[in-house]
Amino acid sequence: MLADGSKLKLTDREMVDFSLYAGLDLPEETLAQLRDSAGESAARRRALNILSARPLSRRELEKRLAEKGETPAHAAAAADYMEHLGYLNDEHYAKLLAEHYAAKGYGPRKVRDELYRRGVPRELWDGALAELQEPDDVLDALVAARLQRIPRPDRADLKRVSDALARRGYGWSDISAAIRRYQQEHEVEWEDETF
Repeated sequence: MLADGSKLKLTDREMVDFSLYAGLDLPEETLAQLRDSAGESAARRRALNILSARPLSRRELEKRLAEKGETPAHAAAAADYMEHLGYLNDEHYAKLLAEHYAAKGYGPRKVRDELYRRGVPRELWDGALAELQEPDDVLDALVAARLQRIPRPDRADLKRVSDALARRGYGWSDISAAIRRYQQEHEVEWEDETF
């Protein structure tokens, strides 16, 4: 407890670094440094608790720490420390996100959107996307699932399927190739040869 009655939660690091003992009179400058060090330690503890729940990007972690009341400097220092320990790794996180959304049937554009939304640096996107398999098998399964229920698909049906796949993040060339493969495999003739 400080002379003014306030409490300061300290770690062993602060106790040793500042050579603290009961009854020690601290000059204002040393007290300010002690408070800053204690704040940084609190941010580290909070960062560890946040990252123990689920992985995050550095930007997400710093944002969460700021929402919890940490200063930007303490949040950045805590993120640096978590990176040093290996608990925070944007490259690994980008790969996890890409795998997760690809497994859910989303295309490269949707994965990029998620990487952007979650604050993963752009220079890591290509590496994460490069490890994903080609979307042909996934697209073929999605097209088949949607078109098998329709006895004679027409232009409107094809547009609905292609729009749904585009919303999932696939490009037009991949979508039209998947529809053509479906047509050849199931020997379906479209009324309108737009694909």
